[in-house]
Amino acid sequence: MEEKILEIINNHNKALTYEEIMNELEEKDASALSKSLINLQNNLKIRVTNKGKYEPFNEKSKKKGVFVANPKGFGFVVVEGSDKDYYVSASHVKGAINGDEVVINIINEVNHEATVERILQRNLQNLQVGEFYCRDSKNFVKLDDDKVNIIIEIPSDKSMGAVTGHKVIVKLLENRKNTNYYTGEIIRILGHKDDPGVDILSIAARYQINDIFPDEVISELKDLPTEVSDEDKQGRRDLTGEVIFTIDGDDTKDIDDAISIKKLPNNHYILGVHIADVSYYVKEGSAIYEEAYARGTSSYLANTVIPMLPHQLSNGICSLNPNVERLAISCVMEVDEKGNTVSSDIFESVIKSRKQMTYKCVNKILEENTVPEGYEEFADDLRLMYELSKIIRKNKIERGYIDFDVDEAKIITDENGKAIDITRRVQRSGENLIEDFMIMANEAVAETIYNMDLPFIYRVHGLPDEDKVKNFLSFVSVLGYKVNANLKKLTPKTVQDILRQLSSKKEYQILSSMLLRSMQKAIYDSVNIGHFGLASKCYTHFTSPIRRFPDLTVHRLLRTYLFKHEINNSVIDYNNQHLPEIAKHSSERERAAVQCERDVTDMKMAEYMEGHIGEVYKGVVDTVTNYGVYIELDNLVEGMVRVDDLPNDYYYYDERSFSIIGRRTKKRYRLGDEVMVIVDSVLKDKGLINFKIYEEKKHGDKKPESKI
Repeated sequence: MEEKILEIINNHNKALTYEEIMNELEEKDASALSKSLINLQNNLKIRVTNKGKYEPFNEKSKKKGVFVANPKGFGFVVVEGSDKDYYVSASHVKGAINGDEVVINIINEVNHEATVERILQRNLQNLQVGEFYCRDSKNFVKLDDDKVNIIIEIPSDKSMGAVTGHKVIVKLLENRKNTNYYTGEIIRILGHKDDPGVDILSIAARYQINDIFPDEVISELKDLPTEVSDEDKQGRRDLTGEVIFTIDGDDTKDIDDAISIKKLPNNHYILGVHIADVSYYVKEGSAIYEEAYARGTSSYLANTVIPMLPHQLSNGICSLNPNVERLAISCVMEVDEKGNTVSSDIFESVIKSRKQMTYKCVNKILEENTVPEGYEEFADDLRLMYELSKIIRKNKIERGYIDFDVDEAKIITDENGKAIDITRRVQRSGENLIEDFMIMANEAVAETIYNMDLPFIYRVHGLPDEDKVKNFLSFVSVLGYKVNANLKKLTPKTVQDILRQLSSKKEYQILSSMLLRSMQKAIYDSVNIGHFGLASKCYTHFTSPIRRFPDLTVHRLLRTYLFKHEINNSVIDYNNQHLPEIAKHSSERERAAVQCERDVTDMKMAEYMEGHIGEVYKGVVDTVTNYGVYIELDNLVEGMVRVDDLPNDYYYYDERSFSIIGRRTKKRYRLGDEVMVIVDSVLKDKGLINFKIYEEKKHGDKKPESKI
């Protein structure tokens, strides 16, 4: 029958429906026809169009994309410019691994099914991380990333002496064509899997975040000064007599921003934001510069910091430490009584911070009117700053600034890096003050260069996808909440108003997180499109050059344009050529760092909960899927209750109400529901925590108190 079906389809110049094929067959067997059509698809003889019709394979059926693997063997192919991802079954992967560039044959447009035809480019440029082991006198590496479903054998002369249990970085060498079998070479041993800190280093290495600086960088550090010289200060504005200080976290060692304030007789404020002049020491083209570019950003991973710059710079000559002279780039703004920037002055400076303050102590002054010892002479300045901060924040909110106020977890570790507690990061008055001032400076710098019409790097945030916002509002309506929003003209105030209408609901934290996820991600770009979330027409990152490469680039551009006045065709052409790539690369490294931080947090949360298996906690349903419900505890730890583990009934997923419902009992689990769960199991390496619903009868009549 298959030959006849193929003949019918090939003899027509158009795609045929199921009924049209059936009409031309002598043998009217619907079951046999269906089976034959599926076989012909799987054997790449025919394909299904997006209208559900059948046609021969042609060039239209082929697309190029990137393969995204699943640990179970199947995968998806992401096609650039398409909103569809194509499913590839395990039998049609053809040895593709995660990140491979592939050509696919689309066998079913309706169900988005495809097969890998060939691999265009192997994802071998990225090094892999895994655990070394021996079996049958041979050496292998089991990769940490289970999306990369490959076997790696390590020849004895390429093992670096690794032994079973070592976490290693492996370079892939050879591949048997269209198989998942590779040979590899160990290029670094991170340590034994049970050694302190190796768990974090393993995750970092997976994202190409390197904790070691190359020898060329170390060599250049020898020539860097440890203090500011008279020569360094030439041509700079001397601000060492000004009252300037820093406010950071308790354990901050890389200080890149300082602030100052005065009030004028006309009730305007003179706000100074003074940023470490890193670009003075990190010259373009140097090994330090190239390494900073490659890293893109510093990574903050639980108790570990992997810096963009070596400590000699980040914690030394570039850090605005107290009571020592430091080079800075200052942005001094005049701000009126309504929070508008009247004027700004950007210049090279020399500063001397009077004190390294902490948020904890500053908040005592601002919120409790208690002045800690050593802060007495600065209390009035801090109160004046607080006054201005509240004005600026009100101004931002009036123009549409979106404050999602999403809670974050802070992992507390012991001396060996083991997670011993989890708390919430709290954004209080001191933290808000610094945020408000940094945003003001970033806007002032961006507007200055934008008005000069010169090549630059901006921090941009595009309009949310209208359909995603509609879907979110549909979801909210299912929960029983009516939200009025004008989606025809989507502005920051629209999103702000949605949040305001939801602020009193018990699910607010969950819903605000969902709305945040429906919006675009902020990125770096050489083209200014504004920043939607900040309701800013012009924005950049200027205030953290120790930690972020775009900020370092912005400083370099300020030096070129404003201080050296090098504005000519050659400079403009050079920056037009290089800035788009810097922006793109910096955005990619930022995404990698963010995902790495999430993975480390998940892993450390799982590590913490390992010591609490069998304990009972109160939680809230924050996600509902067809395979289970996710529960968030009061300490922001999230775990899953699998649908098969839900008690006393068979549960199914109801798409219309976004809930899990018991067929017999009609028991319902939906977003925002409070539940008691018991910690069932933990997979630390995967960052996974499994809960079960706590049943009182099963564990005795006395209901235990939540542990959190």
